[in-house]
Amino acid sequence: MKKLVLLLFIASFSVVFGQTQNPTVVRMDSIRFNGDAFLGYDSFGFYYTINNNVFSKINKRETLEYKNVSLGKITKVDLQNPLKIVLFYENFNTVVTLDNQLNETQKINFSENLIPIVATAIGIASQNQLWVYNSMNQQLGLYDYLSATYKTISVPFTESIKNYVSDFNVFHWIDIKNNWYMSDIFGKITSNGKVPDFDSISIINQNQFMYSKNSVLILHDLEKETKTQIEISEKTFKKFYYKDQILSIFTATGITNYKITIP
Repeated sequence: MKKLVLLLFIASFSVVFGQTQNPTVVRMDSIRFNGDAFLGYDSFGFYYTINNNVFSKINKRETLEYKNVSLGKITKVDLQNPLKIVLFYENFNTVVTLDNQLNETQKINFSENLIPIVATAIGIASQNQLWVYNSMNQQLGLYDYLSATYKTISVPFTESIKNYVSDFNVFHWIDIKNNWYMSDIFGKITSNGKVPDFDSISIINQNQFMYSKNSVLILHDLEKETKTQIEISEKTFKKFYYKDQILSIFTATGITNYKITIP
């Protein structure tokens, strides 16, 4: 009987410990930077920024730059493929693609498309395509940039997009009521529920997201039904960036990088 009680105690302790495990956060390094936006890193060690509407690719040895004053402000940058970087200029309804040396490889003006498109969200998708949210019909579509053809894949969205992110196979968006949805490349839409109010947010996968509110950083796990505050040394910051276990905190003076292990 005593052995049974002991085993039950050990089992219950293990469950409690497993539920209270927090992410491990280790400070790595910092970079002095006073630009307008920090966009993240690629797998080759470069980091990307925007300053005075100039897009830059930087490492310890070199800095590459791209600017196009005729297209106005850069609205969105997609860095998923460092060999095909996508810049979105919403005011001119235009996308520009760059190679790894930031040479312009393609310019797509959606106003010239046979199917009327007013793009308000853009991302690179699989099979030589771009995710395009067309505000004219409030539907998500895919644009083939090799054949210059466009197809609508979704039903109309019921609310405007507040925040979005995409990978090659999934387009995630949060609407103005903080509802989180995702669509695959076939237009199948899934609801992931509601997210808390946020200043900045990073969707990690369909079950996890990280968000900040008033410079407090929270990891939210839907599957485990947990919210965990991420402890960092910065008391205030502009934005954060998370990818592949690297958490970057963008402040008024620079960027601090942390290695974060999520249990």
